[in-house]
Amino acid sequence: MSAEETLNAAGHVLPPAAAPAANYVPFTVENNIVYVSGQLPLKDGALVATGRVGEDVDAQLATAAAEACALNVIAQVKAAAGGDLSRVKQVLKLGVFISSSNDFTGQPAVANGASDIMVLAFGEAGKHARFAVGTNVLPLNTSVEIDAVVALHPTGP
Repeated sequence: MSAEETLNAAGHVLPPAAAPAANYVPFTVENNIVYVSGQLPLKDGALVATGRVGEDVDAQLATAAAEACALNVIAQVKAAAGGDLSRVKQVLKLGVFISSSNDFTGQPAVANGASDIMVLAFGEAGKHARFAVGTNVLPLNTSVEIDAVVALHPTGP
């Protein structure tokens, strides 16, 4: 089963790759390494969660936001790979930013929402290095933002 079929079977729909919201590109590719810009937890055009985790948002909703970010990361990787997710060789690293109250320390558990999506989609190739950090605010007051580095199999000779 392909990565997208696996996600669909688990009830996750891969969205179209989002256009950038400012003066940047959604990803760059160099030597078959995809660098994905920060992705927000957009689902059907709306943010899954806004506000600070531990204050306005509970950990369960923040984890769902991390899952949505991960799906948006995969959508960007699909675009970078010419529509072919079978080119994913390895998810190398995720950077997970979580807007958090001062006393919230569950960032790793929230980030697991994204990590679990990567492993679901790509199996062993989805296992990655990661950081999960709390911050006081993120763009558009979103609760989670995730960037990624992904290695692709080369195409052609």
